Amino acid sequence: MADRFAVITGAGTGIGRASALALMNDGWSVALAGRRKEMLEETAGMKTAGRALVVQTDVTDPAQVDNLFAQIKANFGRLDMLFNNAGGGTPTTNFGDFTYEMWLRVVQVNLNAMFLCANAAFRMMRDQSPRGGRIINNGSISAHVPRVGSCAYTSTKHGVTGLTRSIALDGREFDICSCQIDIGNAATPMTARTTAGQMQPHGQLMVEPRMDVNHVGQQILFMSNLPLESNVQFVTIMATKMPFIGRG
Repeated sequence: MADRFAVITGAGTGIGRASALALMNDGWSVALAGRRKEMLEETAGMKTAGRALVVQTDVTDPAQVDNLFAQIKANFGRLDMLFNNAGGGTPTTNFGDFTYEMWLRVVQVNLNAMFLCANAAFRMMRDQSPRGGRIINNGSISAHVPRVGSCAYTSTKHGVTGLTRSIALDGREFDICSCQIDIGNAATPMTARTTAGQMQPHGQLMVEPRMDVNHVGQQILFMSNLPLESNVQFVTIMATKMPFIGRG
């Protein structure tokens, strides 16, 4: 279709911003969702093509997610792609010192919010004509192996993989693709603190290589532009020399 419509959560910075710009500059219309309106507007102002719809949204709030997708329907009329990108973690904390409050905070944004957005997108894609679309969930290399002191983050990212697979199976009859991108050490504000060193399994800090976040944006664009008959079910994109293969 000539007109393509997407929504990206966490679009005000980092991976979300890079992905939104990649899509908009390719001609997509993109709803930019996130908690900080000024950052979303900054993202919108950086595009050279396409169309931006800024919708300030806390994706952990069901009512605000409902409003987000109502705005998408009112302004776009349909939805072709959701990049379920918003997420967060906690400082490195040994499991014995991890609190229930810390656990809940991470689960709320990394898993519950991802369900809310995917569920709303699924219904919209199922009921529109022509039906179908693509849901891309932001996993992490922590969906494969943990970092030390990351029990909630790692658990939620493993949960994202189960969610991705369930959506892929349930979406088949409605031409809805579900896929997951697992990202390692993209250079974003979220990973900026790691430039002073990242705790390693042997108990020492080590500075790890990072990669250009725009490479992630280009991967999201590639996945989004595939016809619905094809799907990148899982993809890992990472800084080549980071300690992932064999870490732990």
